[in-house]
Amino acid sequence: MTPNQQHTIIFETRFGKILALKENGIIKARSIRYAHSERFKKPVAVETSLSSILISPEKTPVCPQALSPLVEKMIGATPVESFEPDEATQYLSITRPEIIYENKKLPVVVWIHGGSHEIGCGDLTTADPAEWVKEQHIIVVSVSYRLGLFGFLGGDEKRPANLGLLDIIEALKWIKNNIADLGGDDNNITLLGQSSGGDAIAHLMISEEVEGLFQRLIIQSAPLGLRHKRQKMSAEFLKKTEFLKDETDVLKMMDEYKAFVPSVIKYGLKAAMPFGTQYGYFPLCKEEDSVEMWKKNAQKYDVLIGLNNDETAFYLKTSEALNKYFGKGFGLRIMDKTVEKTTALIYGNPAIQFARNLADAGGNVYLFRIHSKLKDNHIGAPHCIDLPLIFGNESAWKSSELLKDIPWSRIHENGKKLRALWAEFARTGKISDTSERPEILELRKM
Repeated sequence: MTPNQQHTIIFETRFGKILALKENGIIKARSIRYAHSERFKKPVAVETSLSSILISPEKTPVCPQALSPLVEKMIGATPVESFEPDEATQYLSITRPEIIYENKKLPVVVWIHGGSHEIGCGDLTTADPAEWVKEQHIIVVSVSYRLGLFGFLGGDEKRPANLGLLDIIEALKWIKNNIADLGGDDNNITLLGQSSGGDAIAHLMISEEVEGLFQRLIIQSAPLGLRHKRQKMSAEFLKKTEFLKDETDVLKMMDEYKAFVPSVIKYGLKAAMPFGTQYGYFPLCKEEDSVEMWKKNAQKYDVLIGLNNDETAFYLKTSEALNKYFGKGFGLRIMDKTVEKTTALIYGNPAIQFARNLADAGGNVYLFRIHSKLKDNHIGAPHCIDLPLIFGNESAWKSSELLKDIPWSRIHENGKKLRALWAEFARTGKISDTSERPEILELRKM
């Protein structure tokens, strides 16, 4: 959209002058660069620019990635024409209410998107926080960071590990330093991560250089069951993709690395997420020290963690090949049991253990599970069903296969109540026993 003076506002911040768009009671400042980087180098904070006005790029910057046919089918087609590939994809966007009462600082939620550390960006319409911001009078900052080969595979001097995690830390430093100038409370910052984004923020709890950058975490559907003993797999993947490190054609890189993705047969289920956070490399500790580090830091952060009841149905029950043999009768019973077992293995049991460890160490922890409750919805409450509940945006989800058997009125009714609870947690670190619960939600204080 071409900036129009009647619909824009300029924020005077210590970072610089930021141009934002006003629309329907919401202000959005899009694609602010918080850092820059060279390929396989650590991020460097962007210097302040007090003299010029920061205007968002025409197209949304996104880390180079291959489209996922499953995501395209289940969530919706990616509008590739509105995105611009950018290796150094250190950008954030801010969504806040148009009116903030004088001297009032709003709680800040920082959205860290999922996508197996391989796909996605902070600015997708299916995660547009405008509806939530307007309802709950909060500020949401959506963060983009390096993915895949560029951000979550490394292990030597030429290709360091955890660059995507370092990008997120740099974004949090930017938010801490600047969000007060846009109406946010820089001492009330909640990280919200879904799927691999949940994995990332869980590991930020035990990362170096994060002291004081956030106070709470909402961890949704984190595949913590895939975090163990990944070193050999990552080393093999790193070695086999070494020939791509100097390739100038990023689209060629995206095409060619897929031939070397680790085998599930060789490495088990963790190979289903070949990119990831890597222990033993900055800013993380060794894997054998991780649980004690989480316990040590348990009292620093309020934590809300949970999952959807049928996470792996997103992958298993949407497969035409599997449905051919397991779509009805006895085969369907096998399929249901497989979804139950794999959901518990990858998401459920690790989340429960994670919550228990923190609670035993004196942490303030809530555990949740989202159910379907619809008899005619064979897919249940799969991976990503939490996204339309948290963000709303009916128009963005109209072509979603994920919701084809669910009336939007049901999503909105339950989502509005869920958004209120999550905002309550972001404000106070607590969820009152008297706060209204959506019928799909099971929630308890550990």
